[in-house]
Amino acid sequence: MSVPELTPEEAAALLAAHPQWEAAREGKAIARTFRFKDFSEAWGFMNRVALLAEAQDHHPEWFNVYNRVEVTLTTHDAGDSGGLSARDAKMAASIDALV
Repeated sequence: MSVPELTPEEAAALLAAHPQWEAAREGKAIARTFRFKDFSEAWGFMNRVALLAEAQDHHPEWFNVYNRVEVTLTTHDAGDSGGLSARDAKMAASIDALV
């Protein structure tokens, strides 16, 4: 099932609404790095994001080292080979609300 990909104007509006996120993968994704006090705090954040991801059925790509969590959002079912969708906008807003 294909998911509508954001237009370039919609993608620009997404980044304007969430200035801590940056375009990634030639505009097909957005990414943000989070830094926490320690590993436990970073892990707690990841647990809260995991619950959001399950509820929204939209799971981030991420990488964690000690107090740093790198999150990438993209919709693999958008466009011909993946891209940004309204799902990514909703997930970015939900993640931003956690911090």
